[in-house]
Amino acid sequence: MSLDQLKREAAAVALTFVQSGMRLGLGTGSTAKIFVDLLAERMKAEALTLICVPTSEATYQQALSLGIPLTTLDETPELDLAIDGADEIDPHLNLIKGGGAAHLREKIVEMAAKRFIVIADETKWVSHLGKFPLPLECAPFGLEATKRQLAKAIAAADCSGELVLRKRADGEIVRTDGGNVILDAKLGRITDPAKLATLLDGVTGLVEHGLFIGMAERAILATSSGIRTVTL
Repeated sequence: MSLDQLKREAAAVALTFVQSGMRLGLGTGSTAKIFVDLLAERMKAEALTLICVPTSEATYQQALSLGIPLTTLDETPELDLAIDGADEIDPHLNLIKGGGAAHLREKIVEMAAKRFIVIADETKWVSHLGKFPLPLECAPFGLEATKRQLAKAIAAADCSGELVLRKRADGEIVRTDGGNVILDAKLGRITDPAKLATLLDGVTGLVEHGLFIGMAERAILATSSGIRTVTL
């Protein structure tokens, strides 16, 4: 099967965890987008009653166009379930997210949920995090000073690598929905994700990093040989 077909398989399995009456967090990215499409189809077919919180402006627009009822975390601060994709997943269900520049809102929504399920194709499963560049969302003000402090935190976690300001293909700097910028840390391998996350949390100027530690309760992976579910 193609990658898109594999993603659809994972999204379809995740959909079975959704029950009428839920408060649901909707993720961002290619796999999450497929999930939202399938969710809208099931809501119409089964007359499900749901209220959903999107994790990005892109997901908001998609859900709105599909007629999915939406709310905010200010109106609905506690969610029953969040379903989202990931850029990398390790055997401890630690994640790297942020390839779509939405990890700040994703983390806020997923921390507000009682349960968080990650969906992905088999290419996102890794033995160690770090091959995918770690997204670091930063305030634009004083970015070079923040960059220096980030480098120190990364070194203290026994990691090293280049910090690159994310730009679009046309050379324009990528801006998040919150108006911030992203430094991608090309670390190669993160030996202790929890330690790195703690050290990064102490850097002023960093708005949020893309390490999601101990948050996902299960990963639904679509592989060429079928669905693989990983829980701790």
